Amino acid sequence: MVDALGVAVVGFGWMGRVHTQAYARVLHHYPDLPLRPRLVTVAEEVPGRAEQAAAQFGFASTTRDWREVAADPRVQAVSITAPNFLHREIGVAMAGAGKHIWIEKPVGLTAADARAVADAVAEAGVQGAVGFNYRNAPAVEAARELIASGSIGTVTHVRMRLFSDYAAHPDSALTWRYERERGGSGVLGDLASHGADLARYLLGDITSLTADTAVFLPERARPTAATAGHSRAAGGELGPVENEDYVGCLLRFASGARGVLEACRVSVGEQNNYGFEVHGTRGAVFWDFRRMNELGVSRGTDYQDQPVSTVYVGPGDGEFGAFQPGAANAMGYDDLKVVEACRFLRSVAEGTPHGATLRDAVHSAAVLDAMERSARSRAWVDVEGTS
Repeated sequence: MVDALGVAVVGFGWMGRVHTQAYARVLHHYPDLPLRPRLVTVAEEVPGRAEQAAAQFGFASTTRDWREVAADPRVQAVSITAPNFLHREIGVAMAGAGKHIWIEKPVGLTAADARAVADAVAEAGVQGAVGFNYRNAPAVEAARELIASGSIGTVTHVRMRLFSDYAAHPDSALTWRYERERGGSGVLGDLASHGADLARYLLGDITSLTADTAVFLPERARPTAATAGHSRAAGGELGPVENEDYVGCLLRFASGARGVLEACRVSVGEQNNYGFEVHGTRGAVFWDFRRMNELGVSRGTDYQDQPVSTVYVGPGDGEFGAFQPGAANAMGYDDLKVVEACRFLRSVAEGTPHGATLRDAVHSAAVLDAMERSARSRAWVDVEGTS
């Protein structure tokens, strides 16, 4: 018989909904999981939102105070999908209360925040998973294996791109995302954190970097009501955007490889243009999130004029077989969160980490901290504090 695990979701914006849907679907795709998530409670301070979530998804109870979740003996595991500035406080409290946590990146506003949550998880002896979902794409996992096998030779350089237009409209509401105190480093924490994690996942540790940042839309209108996602607020009182719209960065890896990481949240004409190009001494591999289930692969002995082939991932790649029976059947974004839910639940059941961990979040956050230091100093800096 499958054991039930009482789970809670703290913060029910879009990502809270995605986590909840992942819990609801996970046993459909992984019927052999030893744990069955049971939706115990949802915490959301916006009036009415928790009640709506309970009515739609079947949470047994609701609250507007996440502290009640920490004290609830019915809850063994918590998804933390609240805004970034709350990650550290909630994460430390939940771990201290003996709850396993599945927390969204970037795990706070700084590397110190991520490290505090990681230390709390380690001290409490609970499991901690982090929402670096793009590494869960079967094509990304296949690319990692291809790189590690030496099929493209020694990696020489990589380009990571994360371009989006979610903040490109001048009427986008001035939410917490654009405040330094609550949203941290803007596009660095939002998108570049994924790029830093993917780069390390594929190529190993980043040791030093130099970065440049910019704010392209310096003012936005303050919202007059509760917001979710990327709402607009035309006509509201204008306020300053305090954190970054754009970051461009040169990377050096411990392996000797070089890299470029570029991220922007105000790229008109770009919708979720996320991907990478990894070049080696004998070939290359390319991935575009918008064609999530494909890889461009070049390998052989031609070197010059060597062709690129399109490879469709299939049941032998990553977790693809849990979703589709044959190559070229599409997986989507929400499927990556189901994979994450599965790995989190396996971690809890087995007491051994599966998937991205809090230590991975510390490494990513240390890269973001280094980007901020470099942008201020206009110099190369070392990536520090990942131990």
